[in-house]
Amino acid sequence: MNDHIYDAVIVGAGFGGLGTAAQFARSGRRNFLVLEREADLGGVWRDNTYPGAACDTQSVIYCYSHFPHLTVERMYAGRDELLGYLRALADEYALHDHILLNSGLKSARWDDCAQLWWLRDDHGRTYLARVFVPALGQLGTPKVPSFPGLKEFSGVAFHSARWRHDIALAGKRVASVGAAASAVQYVPEIAAEAAHLVVFQRSANYILPRNQQVFTAQERARHQDDPAVFQELRERIHAEREAGFARTRLGTGEQETGVREALKHLRDQVANPALRRKLTPDHEFGCKRILRSDDYYPALNRPNVTLETSGIEGFTETGIVTHHGKVHDVDVVVFGTGFASQTFVGDIEITGRNGRTLADRWDGVPEAYLGMLVDGFPNLFLDYGPNTNLNHNSVVTMLECQQQFIAEATEQVLSGACGPVEAAAEEVRDFNAGLQAELSRSAFSSDCSSWYKNADGRVVNNWSGTVDEYHRAVAAFATTLSGEALAS
Repeated sequence: MNDHIYDAVIVGAGFGGLGTAAQFARSGRRNFLVLEREADLGGVWRDNTYPGAACDTQSVIYCYSHFPHLTVERMYAGRDELLGYLRALADEYALHDHILLNSGLKSARWDDCAQLWWLRDDHGRTYLARVFVPALGQLGTPKVPSFPGLKEFSGVAFHSARWRHDIALAGKRVASVGAAASAVQYVPEIAAEAAHLVVFQRSANYILPRNQQVFTAQERARHQDDPAVFQELRERIHAEREAGFARTRLGTGEQETGVREALKHLRDQVANPALRRKLTPDHEFGCKRILRSDDYYPALNRPNVTLETSGIEGFTETGIVTHHGKVHDVDVVVFGTGFASQTFVGDIEITGRNGRTLADRWDGVPEAYLGMLVDGFPNLFLDYGPNTNLNHNSVVTMLECQQQFIAEATEQVLSGACGPVEAAAEEVRDFNAGLQAELSRSAFSSDCSSWYKNADGRVVNNWSGTVDEYHRAVAAFATTLSGEALAS
């Protein structure tokens, strides 16, 4: 057993974990450890290597304010640039020596007497920490539905987040099971080389133009020579995206404008009326993730591409059978079927006060105070926890706010200025009651199938307001930071 006591142990070396580590470093704290289950840092930008992988949020706001991405080449940055940014972030704050790779966390247990977290990794090694920060994100564990007959399929099948680069798609019959955020990026790439591509769409999505902007060499040089220019662009786009939050509210003129823009984009790019009908959403704008693409619709116009809207009945040895009995023989299947987005802590068994596990505390309804604190789990801070996802702005701005709070709260804990930090049960209950009341007026809660909602239709992923409102709420909460105010 490692009997060294860390100030904090962070789990996950993606945007959340590295950002938290950077905040600790910025505050002068170096006695922390980052446990990463994979062989490299990067999180989703390490894992998602599919063709066309990129961010659908503008790069100037998809970075930390304390480490702006001044060298970025495109407004919507690709996977390689974003992974490079995270590596540069780790370099900037000398984080590499604090990261333990190939070390997934199996369990975490709070010791009330010692006021410590006991952590055990998948190698059986034990770590002690004053503060525990799960930063596994919401989109890290691929999900593939249990289709009947899938095991009998003789072709190649893989999830888009586990792309098989050893499989050449040229001349192959390929199926994409899924037509959402990842698929709208890889489908155009596959369509250009496959003999035939069939795209299985469960429901149509609202897609807005991407209007990619490539920064010139002169613009990139100016960003680096005068970061204030980059900052001005960042602030303008942040304000525009914040104003766009109104589009996610039911019955607003802004929501109607969003619908018009998306349907115009569809009309402009798809001339075939039958295909256009298949691609026309039948749910509230904002209920699902709003997508951005300039080349997805044109890919579906290609003669070698079929859009299949009948549901999948199951797999055969040679392909896929729809509910209507149509058989699609394929050589390769790509699952763009999303992620286990509502675990928030992966498969880590977390035990808090009185032997109660986090899984038991949540019981299928993940909730936290401001997405970070759960009653009964002292000095545990969730990064990108329940109800902190967005559909209108950069989630990195949410993460940075959380990380600043986590660093400040950790300072309070380590200085002895307060006891263990947690939220009282009634605070978590009242906060989430208000949150859900707000969300009931949001498109997120409307009638559609969405990864934002649990099996009972409760929105457990998304925040109910703007980023600025979240920042103000966290700032107000931080002023109450004392053992008496927060201990349950």
